[in-house]
Amino acid sequence: MSELEFDKSLLFIPDGVKDVYGNDCRRRDAIEEMIRREMRLYGFNDIKTPSFEFFDIFNKERGTVSSNKMYKFFDKHNNTLVLRPDHTPQIARCVARYYADEEMQLRLCYTGNTYIHQSGYQGKLSETTQIGAELICDSSSDADGEMLTLTVECLKKSGLNSFQIDIGHAGIINGLLEETNLSDEEITKLKTYIDNKNTHAIHQLLSEKDVNPGVKEILAELTSLFGDADSLEFIRTRTNNPTTLDAIDRLTKLREILKSYDMLDYVTFDPGMLSRYDYYTGVIFKAYTYGTGEAIATGGRYDNLMSQFGKNAPAVGVVFLLDQLMEALDTQKIPVDLDEGDILVLYRSANRSTAIDMVSKLRSEGKSVFLMRKNADISLEEYKAYGKRRQLSKINYIDDTGEVTVFNLTEEKSEGEN
Repeated sequence: MSELEFDKSLLFIPDGVKDVYGNDCRRRDAIEEMIRREMRLYGFNDIKTPSFEFFDIFNKERGTVSSNKMYKFFDKHNNTLVLRPDHTPQIARCVARYYADEEMQLRLCYTGNTYIHQSGYQGKLSETTQIGAELICDSSSDADGEMLTLTVECLKKSGLNSFQIDIGHAGIINGLLEETNLSDEEITKLKTYIDNKNTHAIHQLLSEKDVNPGVKEILAELTSLFGDADSLEFIRTRTNNPTTLDAIDRLTKLREILKSYDMLDYVTFDPGMLSRYDYYTGVIFKAYTYGTGEAIATGGRYDNLMSQFGKNAPAVGVVFLLDQLMEALDTQKIPVDLDEGDILVLYRSANRSTAIDMVSKLRSEGKSVFLMRKNADISLEEYKAYGKRRQLSKINYIDDTGEVTVFNLTEEKSEGEN
């Protein structure tokens, strides 16, 4: 087919998605497998869920995004289906269905893509890859500590040397808001101001309201209450709200647990942290590093979500955002350990049997090998250039006499072997 016989627009892809190929694909696969391996060391078992579900699985407080950001379509029965915007409600559904009678701890992990319509956000992906873990049927602060420790270890194994996990608690702000008597509209505005760390707007909104002075002081200072235990004590001494105080106690206990794990160097406490996930009820956290403007991992406790599917079970989870993590590794120029590249066994037709035997032996040793008969019109130099383009590690060339020459493409040298 000549280039004039097809529509070149077929080569393009929609906004919000991307192709991953070549060495970039190998690096992503290596990081994904590293994280999954670490999760398995912590006792998490794989679970796979479908790419689309009934709309109600993600609707209302079960969901992480508004309806208009979901990719919706209809089945033959006219049911509304959506491409999953989030894995956690799916895991909750599975646990309620397949582990309904299990009351002891469950550890499940997953890998898959999520789909959120990002129209209008230039450069932001609508399809992203997530690697997550959920620790279910355990309401303890020790479970929170275990998930945060897993998060730290996975990020360290990825090669990151500099990162920080910010830890908050959904109950802090929820409790404080109980004391304000603000309208729903005002609460939405206040949360937006806190999330944007807009101190001026917070002061202006609260100055017009009859709010307890201690609570008003906390809300006004939330954007700067960031660090270690001092930020928690600031809040404790200025409110009597039981929801907020329980949250502070929980974070204080979590700090002691993380100290036992020797993890305090990697965490800070952010009492003003908010999450777009409405189902979070307790500890919430986000991991950041330089080289990307977004979190590379997020997580938190959701003790009420499972009950919406018929099972009362507390849970805490973490999700690693692979696209953001790879962006950070690329920006920081952190190498990813890869398995040895593919080997090409190149042969002349007279030595086909020798080549097949060689390939079989190499594959039995766990090597990735492909076989190619040499075209007499193509020089060895052209094959070597091809091998470098494909990131091959070696070319084993069997010439007409049966002699084998190994071209080590990663070191750009060759060595003969008989």
